[in-house]
Amino acid sequence: MYKFILVSFFSFLFLKTFSQNYKPADAGSKVHFVIKNFSINTGGDISGLKGNVVFNPSALAKSLFDVSVDVNTLDTDNGSRDAHLKSDDYFDAAKYPVITIRSAKIDRTNRTSAGYYFFTGTLTLHGITKEISFPFKAKQQGNDYLFTGNFEINRVDYGVGDNSSVMSKTVKISLSVLAKKS
Repeated sequence: MYKFILVSFFSFLFLKTFSQNYKPADAGSKVHFVIKNFSINTGGDISGLKGNVVFNPSALAKSLFDVSVDVNTLDTDNGSRDAHLKSDDYFDAAKYPVITIRSAKIDRTNRTSAGYYFFTGTLTLHGITKEISFPFKAKQQGNDYLFTGNFEINRVDYGVGDNSSVMSKTVKISLSVLAKKS
């Protein structure tokens, strides 16, 4: 019985030590987008981060990112533009209130020693899920991590707006996600 208790205790301690579970923190995080409209860069932010992050640089195969943002928090510093973007002409926030990014695989890169990794997974936007991949940086901040990365999507591929001669199809997205140890 003593051996069982001892083994159980050390197993719990081992799992607790090497299980790196985090929650994205809305404060300290930023999801920013930029799109050209009439040849002028126009951007905004989306907040309301929720989800789970499992990350351990020593066990990347067990890493998992499953994070969403609330489309209704979209903010471009222009209330009427925000309302139009949230309408069914673009994001249709009433029908598709969240945008979700999920990892399928996290890989090392030739710059992993400097904190760089490679994300492969899916982005679900406007009810459409597509595969995405991009490099990102993981910077440890005490018990927490700050994950930063950039990628581009074609908004029309996700059914966000129609083809337009004045609005670019390409949207540049910058992520800065503070994940707090849970």
